[in-house]
This record gives sequence, structure tokens and C-alpha cells, in this order.
Amino acid sequence: MVTPVRLGLIGAGRWGRNYIRTIAGLEGVRLARVASRNPDTAVPSKCMVMPDWRALLDNREIDGAIIATPPALHAEMARAAVEAGLPVLVEKPLTLDLGEAIALREFVAGHGGFVMVDHLHLFHPAYRALKGLASKYGPVLAIRSEAGNWGPFRPDAPVLWDWGSHDVAMCIDFLDTVPEGVDAHCVERRPVEGALGEFIELKLRFPGTLQADIRLGNMMPKRRRFAAHFETGVLVYDDLATNKLTLHPSTARYVLPEGAGQRVEITPELPLGNLIADFAAAIRDRNRDLSALDLGVSVVETLGRCAAALGAEYRPR
Repeated sequence: MVTPVRLGLIGAGRWGRNYIRTIAGLEGVRLARVASRNPDTAVPSKCMVMPDWRALLDNREIDGAIIATPPALHAEMARAAVEAGLPVLVEKPLTLDLGEAIALREFVAGHGGFVMVDHLHLFHPAYRALKGLASKYGPVLAIRSEAGNWGPFRPDAPVLWDWGSHDVAMCIDFLDTVPEGVDAHCVERRPVEGALGEFIELKLRFPGTLQADIRLGNMMPKRRRFAAHFETGVLVYDDLATNKLTLHPSTARYVLPEGAGQRVEITPELPLGNLIADFAAAIRDRNRDLSALDLGVSVVETLGRCAAALGAEYRPR
């Protein structure tokens, strides 16, 4: 019998609770500690709740740390965990500042550490299948995506960084390169529920004529679609559809396809379960590959360029 990987979780807010529930249903991992200011946080039996996140970073009690806190805290917490000798999984975005992200990357490399970033949709079976099928349909010609919902309205993470992290990560990961240029336009921006509601359009220009058009917002109907246009078809990952991955005919206009499309079979796992399983495997294998961290830095760099294009008021504070 394999000894379970013991995980510590910093933060038991909305996303932290998802980690708690998901870990409870996985084999080979165990939630051993949770750092939370709420002593009544619901955790599995034999899991300790503690108010001080630094006290959680004891590598005699846990094998890896998960950070699910506001992004302004990520760099400090990840650095402390790496210094304690722990592999780290950190919520997206890695940081809100490129200099901070680069400094963290250098620190992790210098300490022989390991850091993954929770760009969740990279771990969805539909996205993984889309990426695996790409070569079958010819060169990528364009990417179109949209993501949003009514809320959340977060004072600690603007829409660009909250929603945009996922789509930018998918674009960079799928194309295996960073954009050469970016444009960004705010369609609408107004106060909502004590924070800001926004609708933003991004254009990421990649080598050649390839462009990714992305629409993001927290004042829109719920959406999560990512379409890759090829010479002989369009593959669409739609996280909200019954058929998560579909194939559509290619068109001269690179728009998000409508209609059912042809179903593409995918495996049934949940993306957060895949992410945690990959993190646990990296801990067991003593993985020191920094490619996931490098992607996190590239996402921060790209979002920073988009923020600059939007104007000073859109930069995170």
C-alpha cells in the first residue's frame, strides 16, 4: 500500500474549500493541516486547523503545501514554503507583479524547489484532449475564447487577473510561446457589490498572423469556451456544455462556433482532481521541473502588458 502524500492547505475560502472537498475524494493523498482564521473550518478527521500559516510549514508533518489565498500573498507564502523544503501548489495568478514573479522564480531555482501554479483548465480532460488532437487538423490559424459570469466581484483580484489568468495560460501553453504583442480594451467598467464589474476584450498576437481574441467579464452570462481554429476543423472546449469537447467545420471567419458540433470523447476526471494528482506525483518523484512555474511567470508578464494597455487604473493595487 502506497503511503498517502500529506498536504497542507493555506486558506479555506471559496477555492480553499474546493481543495478540501476534492482531496477528501482522492486516493493517495491526505489533507493533514489547514491554515485558517476560522477555527470551525470543516476538515476531514485527523486534519489539524491552525490560525498561523507559518506554523503549517513543518516538513515533518506535511509533504507539500497548497496556497489558496489572495494573490498579493502568494509570493511571500510560496517563498516561505520553499525555504522550509516543501513543494508548492499556488493559486493563480502566481503574483500580481512581474518583478515579484521573476524574483520568486529565481529563489525557487536557487533553492532547488518546486512550484506549480493552479491554471486549472490546463488539467481539464477536454483541454488535454484538444491539445493532443491539434496536429491532426493542420496548423493553428486562430484562437477565440470567452470566460465570465455574474461575479465574483473581488477587490483583491481584478477581472483581468482573476478570469484572464486561465485564458492566457491556455493560449501560451497550447501554442508553446508567448505573445509578441497585446491589445486590451475595456468595454464596460462600473462599481458592483463593493468592488468592480468589468467586461474586457484582449487581443494576443503570436508569431506569424496568429491571433487570440479573448472576452472576459464578471457582468455576463456564465461562459467558459476556448476554440482553436485549424485548416480542417475547429475544436471547442466548452466547460459548461454536456459535451465538453466538440469538432466543428472550419470557416473563413474565425468566430466561436455555434451549434452542437461533433462530440469528441474525453475521460471523466475533474480538473482539480487531475491537478492535485499531478502535484502529488511530482512530490513522490521529487520533481524539480520549473516549466509550470515558468508558465506562471509568462502569464503574469502577459497580463501586466494587457493591464498597461488598459491604463494605470487597471493595474492591481
